[in-house]
Amino acid sequence: MVKPLKNSFVDDTMTRANGQLLIDKSSGLTSHDVVARVRKLLGEQRVGHAGTLDPMASGLLILGVGASTRLLRFAQAQGKRYSGEVTFGVATDSLDADGTVVATRAIPALDESLVNDTAQTMLGAQLQTPPMVSARRVDGQRLYNLARQGLDVQREARPVTIERFTLRAGDDPARWRFEVTCSVGTYVRVLLSDLAERLGTVGHLSALRRDASGSHEVRDAWTLEALGVALDEGDSLLRPPVAFVEELPQLRVDAETIARLRHGQRVELDVAGGGEVAILDDEGELVAIVVARGGLYKPEVVMPADSTKR
Repeated sequence: MVKPLKNSFVDDTMTRANGQLLIDKSSGLTSHDVVARVRKLLGEQRVGHAGTLDPMASGLLILGVGASTRLLRFAQAQGKRYSGEVTFGVATDSLDADGTVVATRAIPALDESLVNDTAQTMLGAQLQTPPMVSARRVDGQRLYNLARQGLDVQREARPVTIERFTLRAGDDPARWRFEVTCSVGTYVRVLLSDLAERLGTVGHLSALRRDASGSHEVRDAWTLEALGVALDEGDSLLRPPVAFVEELPQLRVDAETIARLRHGQRVELDVAGGGEVAILDDEGELVAIVVARGGLYKPEVVMPADSTKR
């Protein structure tokens, strides 16, 4: 457990909580369950999450609290790192352990060299078709709802990138541990099912844990149980809003520029290139996210003035 962060944005009344909260979700909870519990613990309704984890999965869930919910898209867009287990020889309708078995197939003789050599052929940019049992929408309907009706509809393949994919054998020849680093939007269960097919069998995801999202690590996250204890003891928990935009170019500006941004005005900045820039005050607190427009920088997100003061 990471040492509690002092001087966070959780004040005594809990009415102006603002920042980033890293949660280590346990298996069996939905991401919505986690958000609901955190809302109750913090006494703050403005809580949202980035990057949904299925109920069977555990690991890192990034939450935005208060005004920082407006920054969740930056966490959503970050690459992810997972570890877990694949079970060969058994296929399910959902491609994971929560599904119903739909097929079994003999497992050929497998060794780590063969399995990892095959996994290496699956690296790089590619198109991946979302599974039927997923939260993707087709014509306004969730795919999992259509799947419950026994329907199998056409799904648009989406671009994903697999950066790293390794496996190691366990005591059970059917169960292998894996680690994968991938882009946002990747379905790890689809990746493992495809691997099983390439190895001449079938398979499903039997355990999954999100170890990291961008630069954020699950080892720095709070379990819900530890969160409750820390709050009872008066510890500070939230990371500052700037933690959401660590990967953006950052620029500290003067009070006059900050005032103009808070009034929605475009400003001239000495920044190389274009794109989005995180604007900080002289104390390093996030003031705004701006984007280049016609030679000037336009504020896209402006944090409330009192949200940057502890």
